Amino acid sequence: MQQNSRFVLLSLSLLFLPFIFSDAKKGHLIGGWTRIKDIKDPHVTEIAEFAVEEYNKQSNSSLILQKVVKGETQVVAGINYRLVLKAKNGSMAKKYQAVVWEKSWLNFRNLTSFTLVKG
Repeated sequence: MQQNSRFVLLSLSLLFLPFIFSDAKKGHLIGGWTRIKDIKDPHVTEIAEFAVEEYNKQSNSSLILQKVVKGETQVVAGINYRLVLKAKNGSMAKKYQAVVWEKSWLNFRNLTSFTLVKG
């Protein structure tokens, strides 16, 4: 009986192994970052605006969002958004990387980091 159980478990493992790794080939690693295809999506813009507003509150700055340059998402207990933003402070525009953690079902957002992109 124990021999049969091991055989069934091994067979099922071998059966589902290709499905597990087929997702990895597409770039959808569990816990990994996935490129946002439509950075002009209104929700992505909303997340970017939130990031700039929160940064301004926390650092007493007055950045103005110009556009989202690129972005990625990561599924966690919610979704992490890692966005590269172009923002203006006065007449000087610079790029920043912002990470926002969102739990949409709880109406929760948190600015995890906001850093200047060098180069």
